[in-house]
Amino acid sequence: MGNVVQFKRPKTSELHKGNTLCRSGFHKWEVLNEKQFDVKQGKLITVYRCKRCGKTKSKAL
Repeated sequence: MGNVVQFKRPKTSELHKGNTLCRSGFHKWEVLNEKQFDVKQGKLITVYRCKRCGKTKSKAL
């Protein structure tokens, strides 16, 4: 027979790692699309996405 692999349940701290910071408003923003043109506003916008939770925001230049 082959080797038996023990599956262990992940700790709650590992499951929720980083989410507590995002819930408190401390997101880790990274640029997703830079200098994208918005037709309705007539401006260039930059789209940001949080590395931890995946929330997006956009900012007009």
